[in-house]
Amino acid sequence: MELWQIWIIAALVLFVVEIATSGFAAVCLSLGALVAAIAAGCGASLTWQVVVFAVASLVALVFFRPVIIRLFHNRKSEERKSGVEALIGREAVVTETIDEAAATGRVRIDGDDWKAVAADSAHIEKGEKVVVLSIESIVLTVKPKQ
Repeated sequence: MELWQIWIIAALVLFVVEIATSGFAAVCLSLGALVAAIAAGCGASLTWQVVVFAVASLVALVFFRPVIIRLFHNRKSEERKSGVEALIGREAVVTETIDEAAATGRVRIDGDDWKAVAADSAHIEKGEKVVVLSIESIVLTVKPKQ
């Protein structure tokens, strides 16, 4: 087996290792092994192949890895709210009149029915549209939509 074939096998093994991990380091070493395979195919000595492998891997780690990490770890996805936190700012429809004195009030949002209270102790009639301001336990604090 020739050296360039061994470098190709090493590159493939490192690529498979990268699939199992998420650090984007093994793929940089895989790229280095591919460049070393090209050097081996061009007739470079083993010493030069190792030097080319080291330099190409280092360049990939310094320049390629940060770009890939930024692409895969998009900050917008970290800002995305989920669960009940995603309800804040959403519009809902009052299904039971919100009256603090009578301790009543329910709203429907996305097909789910929630207990609701008005932010400013307002009286909000059934059928009106409201905006969710906050959530405490299972009670939404809402205000009339303007």
